[in-house]
Formats: sequence, structure tokens, C-alpha cells
Amino acid sequence: MELQPEYNEFRISVPQEFENVFTHFYFAENTSETSVTKTLLPTYQTILLFCFGKSATMSTREKTIISVDKCTVFGPARQSFEYTLPAGCSILVANFKDDAFFRFFGKISIEQSVRHPDELLEENCFTDLWYQLTQLDSTVEQVNYILDFCKPYLQDRDITGQLLSSFDNGLLNPVKVIAEQTQQTERNIQRKQKEQFGYSLKELTRYNRFLKAIKIIEKETGKQRKVKWFSIIDECGYYDQSQLIHDFKHFINISPAQYLKFQQDICNPKSK
Repeated sequence: MELQPEYNEFRISVPQEFENVFTHFYFAENTSETSVTKTLLPTYQTILLFCFGKSATMSTREKTIISVDKCTVFGPARQSFEYTLPAGCSILVANFKDDAFFRFFGKISIEQSVRHPDELLEENCFTDLWYQLTQLDSTVEQVNYILDFCKPYLQDRDITGQLLSSFDNGLLNPVKVIAEQTQQTERNIQRKQKEQFGYSLKELTRYNRFLKAIKIIEKETGKQRKVKWFSIIDECGYYDQSQLIHDFKHFINISPAQYLKFQQDICNPKSK
């Protein structure tokens, strides 16, 4: 996706060894003479962001402006937010998958907050890592360096985390099934889901429904077709149009019609 020739962005896949740790890496750079602002759709992922050159900024729905100098970690990203790259700024983003943030940092919760990762580890590992990354010549080298860096910190995933990460049968109740398989109570599985992933399965189900609607809209608009809203409501399992609108307001603070109008300014990290 390219908004303009002087703003470059791309995704970087991870090796198979790290597929249960990161979904992908994302790189963006602004080589123009003016700042570029984009809206990031919610991802329900925890994000580790490295900033190079001038400081990037993030703006929350409450209009709180957060400056990113070297690196920051935040999430799970439940709602959209704006980020601005000034001229001469670039970012490299690692997107944690499922319970990977828990496996990296342990039981420290950063829900709905933005923190410097050094604060979570109580040492300056990430500041040192940032300095090392600035010495490398390419984004691919930086990604490989981050992957090597993270190996000693990752904890083994327990059986509950494995099952929660791999369970995708929409016809069954994952909490009930996993509780039976692991001989635990459903309440304990719900607690572990919240602790290790940072969100509940109920939240994730709602988000996936919204994301399905977004993908259909992107597909239809990409083919220059008129969006059939009632078909989306039916296909995604919404009760009615008001529930669809409510989800758009909840996740990205705009209506479906406004999403169509401003779609070119919105980044969907889940797009293929």
C-alpha cells in the first residue's frame, strides 16, 4: 500500500521458527518534506515500535499526544489511533502474536498503556538494542537482529497457551473445550486467556466479526463495486445495521460510510 511516492511502507514476514512469536514486522519511512499522518486499525496485538530519525508521535482517541524517541511498547491495540511520521522519520514495528508478549515479559501488564520496554525488564536492554539497530544498513538486517535478540527472553508456552492460540473452531466454545482437555475450570481458562493474551475470547470474537466486515468492504471497493451493507450484516452475523455501526464507532470512532470516505488514510495491518 503506497499513499505517495515519498512515503514508503512494507511488511516483512518472519521465519517459521518465530511464527508463534510475531505475526510480521512493519516498516514505514517518510522521505517527503512534510509530516504524514495515518490511522491504524485495531489489531488486538501488542506492538513494539522502534523509531529512527525524528521522533514519531501517536494520538489516542482522547487526543493525548505521545512522542516516541527511540522505542515503545503498547497494546493490545483495541481501538484505532493516529500516528504521525515527520519528515525524515522511519519506524520499524514488531507485532507480537497471541500470548508472545506474555512469554517475553512475563506477568507484567501494560493493558491500554504506552511504556518504554526497558521499564518492563528493569534494565536498558532495549535502549542498547536501538543503538545497535541504528548501525545496521538494511531493514532486513534489523529484523534479523531483533529476532536473535529476543531468543533468550522467550519463555516456553504452556499447554493452555498452545490450545488458546490454535483453537479456531467457531462452532464450539473454546473455553469449555480447553477446560475439559486440560482438566481445569472454565473460570481458570478465562483468567489465563486474559492474563496471557491481554484480552478475553469474547472481545476477540467481536473484533474478528468487525475485521471480517472490513475485509469484505476492502474487497468490494477494490473491485470498484458498490458496498452492499445488508449483505455484510448477514454474512458477518450482525443483528442489524445499528450493531454494525456501533462496532465501527467502537473500534475506529467513525461510521461505515465515513470509513469508505477516508479509507485511503487508514492502514489495515491485517491486509494481505
